[in-house]
Formats: sequence, structure tokens, C-alpha cells
Amino acid sequence: MDCPSLPPLPSRIAGLADLAYNLWWSWNPEARELWRALDLQAYREAGHNPVRILRLVSPEALARAAESPDFLRWYDRVMERFRAETVALDPRAPRVAYFSAEFGVHVSLPMYAGGLGILAGDTLKEASDLGLPLVGVGLVYSQGYVRQRIRDDGWQEETPEALTTADYPIRPERAKDGSPVRFAVPPFDPPVHVEVWRAQVGRVPLFLLTTDLPENAPWDREISGRLYTGDLEGRLRQELVLGIGGMRALDALGVPVGALHLNEGHPAFAVLERWAAALQRGLGWREALEEVRRTTLFTTHTPLRAGTDVFPYPLVEKHLLPYLERVGIPREEFLALGLDPENPGAGFNMTAFAIRVSRATNAVSARHAEVAGRIWASVRTDGEPAKIRGITNGVHLPTWIEPLRVQRLLDRYLGPAWRERPADPAVWETILEIPDEELWRVHEERKGAMLAEIASRARRRWAEGSAGAAWAVVSGAFLDPRVLTLGFARRFTSYKRPTLLLHDRDRLARILTDPLRPVQIVFAGKAHPADHEGKRLLQEVYRAALDPRFGGRIALVEDYDQHLAKYLVAGVDVWLNTPLPPLEASGTSGMKASVNGVPVLSILDGWWPEGFTGENGWAFGGEEVAGDRTAADAEALYRLLEEEIVPLYYDRGPDEVPHGFVRVMKEAIRTVAPRFSARRMMGEYTELYRGALEGRL
Repeated sequence: MDCPSLPPLPSRIAGLADLAYNLWWSWNPEARELWRALDLQAYREAGHNPVRILRLVSPEALARAAESPDFLRWYDRVMERFRAETVALDPRAPRVAYFSAEFGVHVSLPMYAGGLGILAGDTLKEASDLGLPLVGVGLVYSQGYVRQRIRDDGWQEETPEALTTADYPIRPERAKDGSPVRFAVPPFDPPVHVEVWRAQVGRVPLFLLTTDLPENAPWDREISGRLYTGDLEGRLRQELVLGIGGMRALDALGVPVGALHLNEGHPAFAVLERWAAALQRGLGWREALEEVRRTTLFTTHTPLRAGTDVFPYPLVEKHLLPYLERVGIPREEFLALGLDPENPGAGFNMTAFAIRVSRATNAVSARHAEVAGRIWASVRTDGEPAKIRGITNGVHLPTWIEPLRVQRLLDRYLGPAWRERPADPAVWETILEIPDEELWRVHEERKGAMLAEIASRARRRWAEGSAGAAWAVVSGAFLDPRVLTLGFARRFTSYKRPTLLLHDRDRLARILTDPLRPVQIVFAGKAHPADHEGKRLLQEVYRAALDPRFGGRIALVEDYDQHLAKYLVAGVDVWLNTPLPPLEASGTSGMKASVNGVPVLSILDGWWPEGFTGENGWAFGGEEVAGDRTAADAEALYRLLEEEIVPLYYDRGPDEVPHGFVRVMKEAIRTVAPRFSARRMMGEYTELYRGALEGRL
């Protein structure tokens, strides 16, 4: 991996280089708009990626910017705030090391597949805003994640998006002598060489490991090649590099680790390096493990026992036995930590292991805590069953509240308080004072922007010459800004039930094509490359979009990513969520929609039982249903649409504003923004961090 330098910049605006390599700009609207002002065409061609913008913009355009009084005033404001909000923390202070297999900070750094990564990205941003002593640790995937292409028969194909490091906001970490920080990860024979790169997220460094180095064998270079490889041994090797290699990276960089936070079980082998270090200080293995456990936190995201990584014991011993013997960790005791009492012969269970080596384990919603507590009740630590508390996920409001109109509306009516005290419910009471007409006009504009983005994507695909005639219908050409629009955008997999709304197609057709009160649906989402059932469900939606009965009222938007998500969560009228209970651990997309004034229509699972008030959206499926509940849930969904949502949306007075619907929009913002902000979430995590750093856990 190589990192060519940026082109030379005029000295007056040389700070653009630092700004481009710090993702702080991604959640600060004035900084984002600065890149547009520099060169709009380069901004569009670069996919909103400042590093690429600086490679594309002409020297003449840079010179003009450096002499423009308007641009320079803007530049100076942004840089003053940038420097004030990214002051480095004391390097000697102990850090919370936040390990995750994926980080979704911004679309310009494609190292995420879904909600787990987006949550990790929001966590780093909020930690930066709060000045928390956090560092992120992950992998940089040389092949990125897949781009989605839907064939003319509706089947998903994947194209790996190779990560050309010169075009992304990451740089190699350097030792004091200027050389790259490199080391070997020991479990492998021969050792696998690792290099450390850095992405800067405001005040928070995100250290990223790569094995894509010339000195590694081709199969070792592939360890950090692809996110969530389907090869079991490859997955184990990847998790060993992430965990053991991640701790070695922090040691090589001189980062003092006071606590370890495992975001899911993928990086749990980081505990082994901390355990080994304690053993080297002369502690017995039990005392050493207890010392590590006191400052280790684990967040589980899966509501299914089958959703965790389980590696066959022979495979684990093949890669770890020499390491365990060398550092003095007893083989039998280590293997026992990964034992699932409910299925002891299955192999080494990463969730069971992470629970046992952590002082605190949390689920990501109150409902998930109940479910996870039942699932893992047989996993005991020191003779006691696992205690799993609930810390419900939250979203980083400056990232997910639409900046051009919605944030400005909040600034006008709520002032700076919503940014400074986002978790304070009193701050959000003023939402009720916004005139209905004003909030509705803002929403109509965001809806128009969403439809323009969908049309732009369809045009680009058509211009490539790779789209058949049917694509014009599927991609949303017939969408109408005056029609009630539902949005369903998430990973396509069976438990999310993306086709629940299609259960009774005749009834759905009547709802969608009502001549006076029509409805339309926007679907988006990728299926995992190995999830053939998820691909089949996506194909079913594609075929429904072509069904003449629905009159072009169903659209399927290709290649869902963070950029498209921001249009959808602010642009649709109602956000739809239909998972099979209790399989939604949390879900954050509905939170993002709600804080933009887009009410949620969701089954009562994940975060929604905590969020639903009866006035801020719609809920169904709270009752227990024996056996297949598809028909019952579909019936409840259709009934809510027919009897409540559609009439409310189309109930207009002379001003053409649906005042009843706008009341629900206001309640969505007022009730969801403070309770489900990342600020509230990080406040709860901070209490755990303090306990760990102070030895109170």
C-alpha cells in the first residue's frame, strides 16, 4: 500500500490538506460546503471525498480560491473552528481502545457493511465532540466492501471496490524516524507482517491494520482484503490480526490503554495480548486474567446464538496453540472460555469468550438485553450467570440530521442548545413551536431532493449502457413528490422481512393505486454476497416493481450506502421496519428518520418499544403470535396504512398542509432526538469507561 502526497497547495489555503485528512469535516456542514465552493465539479466527480477533490482540482482553481475574499473568509471560519474542535488530548492519558471489525464514518472511507459499522463511526464522532480519551482500532480492507449491481432479472451481483489508498482519507502511521509502523503478528508461522494506517476522526485517531504488504505471502496479504470473508479459516485469521495485531499496534505506537471495548466478538482476541502482558509481569494466569477482565467491556449485537462466530477447536489450536504456549496461557483454560454450554461440541464461541473475559457486557436495546440474557444465561463467570445490561444505541445527530434545511430550521428555533445539549429533553420542547407550514415546506424540499438523487442515479446507470428498459421503471422514474412515500432501506436478509408488505398483493395494489390517496414505496439495500435468500428477496422486490398491478409505485434503488441513506431518512414520509421479533437487536435507521421528522411505522422490536409513545409514529406486532406470524403482521400493517396513516397524510386544509401528520412529525423529533442520540448513549458508556479506568468495575 502506498500513499502519494497531495499536489502542492497555495500557502494561504494550505490548511485544506489537514482538513481533507480529518473526517471532522464530514459532520460539520460549513466545512462540507467549503469543498463544494472550492470546485463544484471536482466535488461531484470525487464522490464528496476531499482527498480526491484536491487531486482533481486544477492549479488555476486553487489559485483563484486563494485570492477570493469570499472563499478566504469562509476558509478562515472553518479552519478556526476545525483547530478548536480537534485539539489533541494528552498523549499520556490512558485511552479506551475501541475495537471493531468495521467503521462507517463516511462514504469516502468504505470499511463498513451495515449498522455495526455505522454505530462504530457514530461512536468515534461523539467521542470526539465530547473530548473522550478514545482510540479506534480496526482493519483497512484493500478490496473495500462490495458495490451492488442488479441484473435485468433482478439478481444482485457484487463488484469489489478496491481501496486505492491515495484517494482515501488515511495515511500510514510513522515511527519517530519516519519509517512506517510495522510489526509481525505471532500466532502465524511464518509470522504475518502488519502495517498501521491512521484515519483521523476529529480528536479521535482510528488506527487501521493492513496485511497487504509485499513481504507477506499472497494468502496472508488477503487477510485484510475483504470485510467478512466467507472462508472460516480466513475469518479466524482476520480476527487474530484484528485482536492480537491491534493491541500490538497500540503498544508499538505507545498508546496507553486503560480499558478495552469490544464492539461485537470479532476483535475479542485482543484480550490475549493484554493477558500475556499481565503474565509477563509475574502474575499467575488466574490473577492475570482477572486484571484484564476488570477493564474489558463487551457490546453484543446479535439476538441469536447462531449469529456469533464459532470456530472448530482444531482450527483454533492450529493457529493459537504455539502462541498460548509461548506466552504462558493454559490451553485447557483458554479453550474453556470459548465453550458454549448449550452446544459444547460446536467449537470456540466468540460471544461466550467475550462475555467471560469482560467485566461488563451490554446489549444494544432494553429488549435485546432481555433476549440476550436468556440466550447466554448458561455462560457463567466465576460461577455466576452472565449479566447483560442494556445500553440502547443512539445516532450522531450532526451526521444524520439533514444539514441544508433541517439543521438550519433547528438552529433558528432551538438555537445552539440542540448541538450543545442534544440529550436534554427540555431543549427539544421548542420543536412544538415551529409553524406547521414551515416544517412541512422543509420536508417537501427534502423529499424533492431525495427524488432528484434517485433520478440522478438512474440516469447514470442508463448512461453507462448497462441498464435494460425495465430499469427505468424499477429505479424510480415514476415516483411522484405529491404521493405518500414509504421507505424501506436496510440490509436484505430474511429476518428483516423486506417483502412483508408484498404478502397480499391485491390488497397492496389497491393501497398503492388508489386514485385519490395513492402510496409509493422506495426500497434500498444490499444482500450479503453469501446470503442467497437475501438476494432472492431482493429479486422478489425487483419483480414487484415491474408488476403492472402496482402502477410503477414501487422503486428499488441500487447500491445503498451512507450517502443515499442521508437522502432517504430525511426524504421519505414514513420509515418502514418489519423484522421478525425478537431478531432486531436495536436498529438505528428509524432513529435517523425520526430526528429528521420522518415518523416510523415499525413492529415492536429492537429500540421501538422504548421509543414509541403512541403519538410519534405507528407500531404493530406487540402481541405474541404462535407459529408463522407473517399473515397477522401483514394484516396489521395494511390496516394501519388504510385506517390511520393514509387518511392522516391526505387530510389537507386550504393551505395544503397535513396538520395532523405534521403533529406526528414534530413528536418524532421531540421524543426521539434526546433519548436516542449518541450523546445519551456515550454518556452511559462513559460511566462504564470511568469505572474501568478507575478500577471500579
